[in-house]
Amino acid sequence: MGKKKPGWVPPHCPNPNCLYFKNPEHRWPYKRKGFYYRRRRPYCIQRFTCLACGRQFSRQTFSTTYWQKRPRLIPAIFSLVVGCMGNRQIARALGCSPSTVAHHIARLGRHCMLFQAQELDRVALTGDVAIDGFESFEFSQYFPFHHNVAVNVDTGYILYHTDSPLRRKGRMTPYQKQKRAELEARYGRPNPRAVEVGVKELLETISEGRASMTVRSDDHRAYPRAMCGINCQFTHRITSSKERRDQRNPLWEVNLLDLMIRHSTAAHKRETVAWTKRRQASAEKLSIFQVWRNYVKRRWENGPDVSSAMLEGLAPRRVSIGELLRDRLFPGRITLPPRWRLYYDRRVKTAALAVNR
Repeated sequence: MGKKKPGWVPPHCPNPNCLYFKNPEHRWPYKRKGFYYRRRRPYCIQRFTCLACGRQFSRQTFSTTYWQKRPRLIPAIFSLVVGCMGNRQIARALGCSPSTVAHHIARLGRHCMLFQAQELDRVALTGDVAIDGFESFEFSQYFPFHHNVAVNVDTGYILYHTDSPLRRKGRMTPYQKQKRAELEARYGRPNPRAVEVGVKELLETISEGRASMTVRSDDHRAYPRAMCGINCQFTHRITSSKERRDQRNPLWEVNLLDLMIRHSTAAHKRETVAWTKRRQASAEKLSIFQVWRNYVKRRWENGPDVSSAMLEGLAPRRVSIGELLRDRLFPGRITLPPRWRLYYDRRVKTAALAVNR
């Protein structure tokens, strides 16, 4: 008789206060403790007990579908979010509640932040980086904001993103000016240096551990100020925003990224009813788009079958959505950048909303 095939082995203790949570030794003391049964596959789930802290858990604890009644919704919602469908459209297509879709999108956004944060440490980043501010609005057009994004020029790999609330600008009627003044008196005026703060945090994160870096951007006046005080030598190459935005433009990659965000996300379409109600939700959807663009989507539609992560040397092949969502990621084991820590904890507030859950 052959040897019995070993079963699934838990990678670590799920208890953040346990000694074997972050650095489990080879002889992690745990034992199997029976099974429990459920109505969906796999029907039989193995239970375990950590002998160090006494925490009881199961194999499902390490799955992205833990505590889910309809686990098949997760990969479907992932695909439809980057397929330019609004929350209510997704709910109608999948036969569920819009609130269920919103909760799953928040869950997917947190998972993608953790996935991208652990991958960011592996990026070599030898080429130029292009940065830009993707402008949208939350709640109404009186509350615009920037998604500050950074992309590797050579591979199209999206590195990081932050946000900056803005003051409404541009041509306005007397009534609109009066309403803007009333809203600012009620909720406060956005920080006039918010773009500088957001871009500074963006550059600090992607330049960590690097002595020098070449950054491409347009002629926004806040970008040179944001580079001051960072422990990195920046070479700043400025391209006028009035130049033709084709493939010969030095900012082609970040301009293409802005186009792809608007093309793939319903909230950023022109004249849409699916506009962003909360900046927090917009950041979560952008994190989903970031992982999809880096690891799932082809780099070129009519070119070789490679992804941006493959060109960065981070993946041997394009990753499927099922592979991305196979294993649960624990926030205590992955260090999140400061802004993404706020996103993960859902602490970004929309001033016009009395309740920010």
